[in-house]
Amino acid sequence: MRRHAGIYLGSYGFSLLGKGIAGVIMPLLVLERTGDVLAAGLLATVTTAVSAVVGIFGGLLVDRVDRRRISIAGDLFSALSLTALPIVDAVWGLNLTWFLTLAVIGALFRVPGMTAHETLLPAMVRLGSGRKGALDRLVAIRETMSNVLLLAGPGVGGLFIGLFGLNPTLLLATAGTSLLAAAMTTVIDPRAGVIVRPAANTAEPAPARGAIRGAVHDLLAGWRFLGRSGIVLGTTLISSALVAAISSLQTTLMPAYFTSENLPALAGLTLSALAAGSIVGSLIFTTARGRVSRRTWFVIGMLGTLVGFAALGTMFSPWVVFGAAAFIGLTNAPVSAVLGILTIEATPDELRGRILGAQNALVLGAPALVTAPIAAIAAGVGLPAAGIVLAAITGITALIALVIPVFRSLDDVRAEDEPAVVDADPMEVAQAALNPPMVPSSVPEEPAAQEPSAEEQPGSSATEPAGAVR
Repeated sequence: MRRHAGIYLGSYGFSLLGKGIAGVIMPLLVLERTGDVLAAGLLATVTTAVSAVVGIFGGLLVDRVDRRRISIAGDLFSALSLTALPIVDAVWGLNLTWFLTLAVIGALFRVPGMTAHETLLPAMVRLGSGRKGALDRLVAIRETMSNVLLLAGPGVGGLFIGLFGLNPTLLLATAGTSLLAAAMTTVIDPRAGVIVRPAANTAEPAPARGAIRGAVHDLLAGWRFLGRSGIVLGTTLISSALVAAISSLQTTLMPAYFTSENLPALAGLTLSALAAGSIVGSLIFTTARGRVSRRTWFVIGMLGTLVGFAALGTMFSPWVVFGAAAFIGLTNAPVSAVLGILTIEATPDELRGRILGAQNALVLGAPALVTAPIAAIAAGVGLPAAGIVLAAITGITALIALVIPVFRSLDDVRAEDEPAVVDADPMEVAQAALNPPMVPSSVPEEPAAQEPSAEEQPGSSATEPAGAVR
């Protein structure tokens, strides 16, 4: 299974690399063909909105259909939508309508594919050795690779533009990475795509529901679980707040600040420093996993993020902002890894697609709620005021995360094994309450003389009593 985990990471890496390349080429191509700055902004807004909506409903599909096949299909259709761009340009000529249409089509298939691909990671652990720390190791490697590719992808895209000029055929490189990702996913153990469901209660069959009613019921079940699981809701809200804050830094504060300081080139270097800090933080987390508790990583990361944003918010000097950005990347990377691990461990497999879809929707929507107000404050009051407000938002988030009880013990998080109650109708909930499952008693063991040894009991195990309920 180690080989399959490596193939999974390779597939994930190729998909992310293509996304980084397209992230540079597509906006410049839209500007070059339309000559309108607002067109690029409209394309980004529409794509983000569609991705958020598709993420919600795509998660439902991921929890119903083989996840490995959805991941493959997502990469294939993403490659097709990108390949269509140079073809359309050669036949009709690209305009904003074509850009929007093909971007929406790509999002319709790409987002469920990405969600399905994320759900394969815990399957790699489940089918592997199952040793303690295996999940932490895989997530840490994936986070490190993500940070490297988020820095390398735009660089490769810029290199392609410099070598071959800006034209739609460059997007064939992204289509190629998507095809490679799909090809590698086909090699992954097919069992990884199977959805693990709890044992059905044959004595009480589930009530029959129509297709639409069943889909709505299942979708609401995922959101109910998200709302009632403190650890999953907490990780979602913290991730959304941090992503929104970092997005505001990247798109608004740092470009505006360095432009006002007549140092526009330093804006790009600062973004690179933020990414480089994330790479170093991920590598440290990967190297020290198992020797440092998750709670310790969480505390260090949240305090570091608080200090980093506070220093950056002062905008004391360009080099202070530069160093603070690198420090934010350094300390935020382990927090992101820990939050990802907690979400995986606390979510039952049969709800994983819906939970990830809901999380992705909230994370995608969070920057829109923060970036525009921060930009308005910067324009109306000034950049220092905007920096202080952003520092206050992240500071409050960090302090709340450090004091709430749900994040005090993070090294033994288990999925809530109550999917039947989560998905049940009110009558099913009531019946479950009236007929609770049998659990082992905590009464001390009888003396050995009064009870046969494990070896004398046919079909029993020396380490676990027969019929024990976990």
